[in-house]
This record gives sequence, C-alpha cells and structure tokens, in this order.
Amino acid sequence: MTPDTTPFSASLSVRARFVVLDLEGTTSAAGFILGDLYDYARPRLAGWLDDHASDTAIAEARAQVIQDARLAAGASTSDVVAVLHQWMADDVKATPLKTIQGQIWAEGFARSEISSHFFDDVIPKLRRWHDAGVELAVFSSGSIASQVPWFRHSPAGDLTGLITDYFDTVNAGPKKLASSYDTIAKALGAPGSELVFFTDNPGEVAAAAEAGWQVVAFARQGEPFFGADFDGASVVSSFNGVEVSAP
Repeated sequence: MTPDTTPFSASLSVRARFVVLDLEGTTSAAGFILGDLYDYARPRLAGWLDDHASDTAIAEARAQVIQDARLAAGASTSDVVAVLHQWMADDVKATPLKTIQGQIWAEGFARSEISSHFFDDVIPKLRRWHDAGVELAVFSSGSIASQVPWFRHSPAGDLTGLITDYFDTVNAGPKKLASSYDTIAKALGAPGSELVFFTDNPGEVAAAAEAGWQVVAFARQGEPFFGADFDGASVVSSFNGVEVSAP
C-alpha cells in the first residue's frame, strides 16, 4: 500500500484481491441507517417477535436478549422490546438486535417500502474495481439478512452481482477483534496481505491491521468518526481518494 503522507490522501493506491466493505459511515450514511431504517424497524419489533416466534433465528435472538439484559426467563414481548429500543437508542451493535432488524428490513426492501443508500462516490468505484478483477465482500454489524437486500435494492438497481461474500458478527465475529478478520481471510482463501478493509471505525481499523490486513480509513464529513484518530492508518474522505488494482 502506498504510504499516506497527508491527513487525507487524494491518490492512495492499493493492490488487493479483495476489498472488504464496512457499510455504516463508509459506503453509506450512518444517519440514514440510524434514522430511516431504525424508524422503520422500531414500531414493527413487537409484532415481528410474536408473529415469528416459531422462527429459530428469532427465538434464539429473543433468548439472547433475555440473557444479555438479565431479564426474567419468561420475559414478555414488551420487556424484550423495551431492551431493543434502548439498544437502538444507544446504537448498541448487539447481534440479536441485528438479527431481528435484518428480517424486518429484508421484508421492507422486498415490499419496496424502504431502499438503501450509498454515497455518490461508491457505486461507480465498486463497478470499476469489480470489472478490473478485484473481488468485493462485505463485513457489517448488520446481519447478512439485511446486507443482501441492501445491495439488491439500491438506488442504482441490483448490485448483488458485484459482491462475492457477506460477513456479519455471527459468521465472522465482533468487528473489533482481530480473530474475526482471520476468519474472513480463511473463508475468502486469501492472506491478509491480499485483503483491504474499508471502514470508518478506529477500533475496526486496529483489529484488521492486527490481523495483517491492509486498511483504508474513511473520514467523511458529517459521519460519526470524522476527525477520529486512526493511529497512522491511511485516511481518505471518499472512494474517489483511493484506487484498487488486482495483484
């Protein structure tokens, strides 16, 4: 990776087999996710828990909420929803919350009641890199159930053909642990040196770097981590500030 000699690089060059993408704050506005999508899911949580009680993923998510929040074993739906609402208010990246939200959002996408958001600089670069032989994957705290429709129902149409694989906190692990990036590297069949992670989160930058990955940090104006300390990582303000080529 070409060293970044300024706080924001305008011409960062990376050679990698895979670009692995964070979503919130990197490809897409955090405000859209925490606003529009959360507003869509919030009033639907109780009904979803009750209507899908026999769904294994939902039953496991509910049990995990009860355990994590130390609720009574027979906690009511309203008690569970109160915890979920608080986690949403605090932007807690809890796996059971993401599982439930993901199912709700997937239905919303399928019904065309919601659509995804991408910064203007993102999709043209994803297409360019894909066409040049660079593979693309996703690692987000949002569940895979929400990641796939996020790309399928984009403002620019179905983008799922660009994406090789999807990872979340269930099949990879927490985003701030180096072991999660080891898991992804193994799944993709590539060493960390051939992978580059795009993220706006300093903790994720550190974890990916510890796992031997290349990392590009994103500091977008108006996003939660704008102005954060990325501890020497290369920093750009948009996808236009970085070029990726296959080895």
